[in-house]
Amino acid sequence: QMARSLYLLGRHTRAVEAYKQAETKTDKPDWEIHYNLGICNQRLGELEEAKHELQLSLQLHRHHATYRVLAAVCLQQGDVTAAVSTYRAAIEQFPENSDLHALLGKLLLQTGRTQQAFEQLGAALTFQPNHSSALLAAGAMMQSHQDFDVALSKYRVAAQTIPESSALWNNIAMCFFGKKKYVAAISCLKRSNYLAPFEWRVLYNLGLVHLTMQQTTSAFHFLSAAVNLKPTKGQIFMLLAVTLGQLEDEANARLAYQQAVTLETKDPSVCLNFAIFLLRQGDKVEANKMYTLFDARVVKVRQNAELDSQVLEAGRRLAQELGQDGAALQQKPGRTRLDPSDGDKNVPATDPNLQKDSVVPSGYQSTEREEISTTLLAPPPRTDTDGGIGEADEQEAQEPNNNSNDDDDIEDNDGGQSM
Repeated sequence: QMARSLYLLGRHTRAVEAYKQAETKTDKPDWEIHYNLGICNQRLGELEEAKHELQLSLQLHRHHATYRVLAAVCLQQGDVTAAVSTYRAAIEQFPENSDLHALLGKLLLQTGRTQQAFEQLGAALTFQPNHSSALLAAGAMMQSHQDFDVALSKYRVAAQTIPESSALWNNIAMCFFGKKKYVAAISCLKRSNYLAPFEWRVLYNLGLVHLTMQQTTSAFHFLSAAVNLKPTKGQIFMLLAVTLGQLEDEANARLAYQQAVTLETKDPSVCLNFAIFLLRQGDKVEANKMYTLFDARVVKVRQNAELDSQVLEAGRRLAQELGQDGAALQQKPGRTRLDPSDGDKNVPATDPNLQKDSVVPSGYQSTEREEISTTLLAPPPRTDTDGGIGEADEQEAQEPNNNSNDDDDIEDNDGGQSM
């Protein structure tokens, strides 16, 4: 009890000492002591020691909470394969634990194994139909395939359990955005922002929707807040640059584009937008350089996936304007759409009737230059695949209940990426 009190006070080093003293005074090895030692070492950053203690705990007694913490340690070490193996081993022991299925499903989804992820999320919902985390992840998968009505049906069920989840309202908003119901999208995003005011994904989406509605001043307000909270995200700088361009602040727009290109090293649309901006400003030399970088990124990306057809079409039009070949931009049939490099899910749609100067995600038409009809493409909106884990739930995961069955569930409240 003393060690547990020290842990709750955040004095993890003292807690480790107390647990070790308790270990020397026990008649036989206690799995809970090793489990708690693993958690304390995890908080101290001693990941190898934490892993060792958790493995000792599993040798003494197999508990689903121990598997979860061990998988989290593996992820902190960057060993995704070991984390997946740990979750699979846990599911073998506790096949009806919805939390384990949901966690494995979300991890598989983040690593691009969509079919396996769908199976795990389906299993989680089979055992617990109102499992909020699995519902959010499944809904995000539906959004990525533009099936907004099915996604909304998932979120409607989740709302009965987690009505104050920022992630939930963020994802609902981006479903409305995909259906082009922008006022409803803003209303839901405002609620999400109220629930999680420092979540950069929600602010990013608010900027995106306002920009789509030609409300550039409001878009600048939200995107500035997002970039202050997440200054390492290149796509935010790109959308901010588009906004500054519409506000006729070319100098700062150029700086924002330069920062976006520096931070986002994979997304070709960043270079494409910058090249269009430079050509609009009459800087054809720099536009050619940026187009060359865009072309190189397209070649690299298309080794594994296919870019959106409208991105390719915009690139071909720009190539004609600049007198470039554009051979790398020819459409290849039978390929899949590019997913964002950070694992987020696109919520694309196509609307050829958008008004001039509107800025929308990849797959939407956007601002056209007067000389050529090259689209200006914004990055995709962000979609959460989970609702996170609340503080109380996290504490429960760290305190296994000896009075419950081993297959009892342990477990949202997060900012939405649709976040």
